[in-house]
Amino acid sequence: MLRTLLLEEMTWPEVEGALAGGFDSVVVAVGAIEQHGRHLPLLVDAVRGDRLALEVARRLGRSLVGPTIRVGCSEHHMGFPGTISVKTDTLKAVCRDYVTSLARHGFRNVYLVPSHGGNFAPLATMLEELRAAGGSKCEVHAYTDLLEFVGLWEEAVREVAPELTRGVGGHADIAESSEMLCIRPDLVREELAEPGYVGGFDAALAERIFAEGLRAVTANGVLGDPRGMSREIGERCIARAAEGIAAAFQAEGR
Repeated sequence: MLRTLLLEEMTWPEVEGALAGGFDSVVVAVGAIEQHGRHLPLLVDAVRGDRLALEVARRLGRSLVGPTIRVGCSEHHMGFPGTISVKTDTLKAVCRDYVTSLARHGFRNVYLVPSHGGNFAPLATMLEELRAAGGSKCEVHAYTDLLEFVGLWEEAVREVAPELTRGVGGHADIAESSEMLCIRPDLVREELAEPGYVGGFDAALAERIFAEGLRAVTANGVLGDPRGMSREIGERCIARAAEGIAAAFQAEGR
């Protein structure tokens, strides 16, 4: 039994022992430091990534959790103060170096899990290059379906509070805010929660946001409506997202 699944909390002999014991996969979240409305802090996608990667690793089995890549591609949020963004080439270089390092140690699978909407498309475009970096003995996988991911949140909210499903919008909404109540409740300012753009999230909206910036569609930085957030909704959103992502990865191996 491993003391922890978190790679960065292990000693090198523990990592060596885990590899020898068949823990030859690593899940890495790819997050962001960016605005999340007036009621949530900038670190939402980074700490959500920590939790999501752990839950995916538990469901995949015999998997460790690598350190979350905390800053991602957030150019479309730069209209809001505090957001930090890296270029796609920068993110690709970091992901490539993660893969190369893990492959050299003998890990056989690296699973990249975006916890920020702006990282889905970049991961898809760089995936073949990352697979080449892994070499013949390390397979690289990435979850890259943003619309499907938002759909997982909708399913989760519908299961717990169907009357609040319209609050799912993809950013600082009922789902993400509820998850933060489970992960860092001390940083959630429920009294400031307010709706933003509530027209629903689809491919057309995503394209407009990535082209024009989030401020083009929402003045407060929210997509959806966070009001009604709860820990119960949050736990179900985390679980449903992890289940869906793990299932997608497992389907690749069939």
